[in-house]
Amino acid sequence: GSYYMYYGGWHHCNMVKLSDDLLSIVPFDDGTLYKSVTPENYVEGPFMLKRNGKYYFMWSEGSWGGSDYSVAYAISDSPFGPFKRIGKILQQDDNVATGAGHHSVIQIPGKDEWYIVYHRRPLGDTNQNHRETCIDRMYFDKDGYILPVKITFEGVKPRRIK
Repeated sequence: GSYYMYYGGWHHCNMVKLSDDLLSIVPFDDGTLYKSVTPENYVEGPFMLKRNGKYYFMWSEGSWGGSDYSVAYAISDSPFGPFKRIGKILQQDDNVATGAGHHSVIQIPGKDEWYIVYHRRPLGDTNQNHRETCIDRMYFDKDGYILPVKITFEGVKPRRIK
């Protein structure tokens, strides 16, 4: 397999191919060093996961300081795309928090069990720089689509990973 890194902000995202030791960038087969993979409404925070042969490209969109900050995703059969936008999976909940976004995803090794780690702003806090880190469960439906994440006050219970 190959290693790729997705990076970018300010409404632009690139991908590069990494060397086997993950310390340098190597050219793609066509000789280029990077490829633009910017989806519509992309702002920042790219994340890629692979599940059941599909590539799930996720990112944050909206204004990081606003109530519209959220996480959306697209799916492809290739890490290069083209990616078909599916929709938003993480948004504010007026009863829990605002500005939910800029995430990462954790899979429990050897299991089809997924968690999303993200930041959000507590209700009533108007300082755009105040954030709290949260972890909630992330589920897929029977067709492989990510279900909207329910943000919670509780998060998840501690779990030892072996």
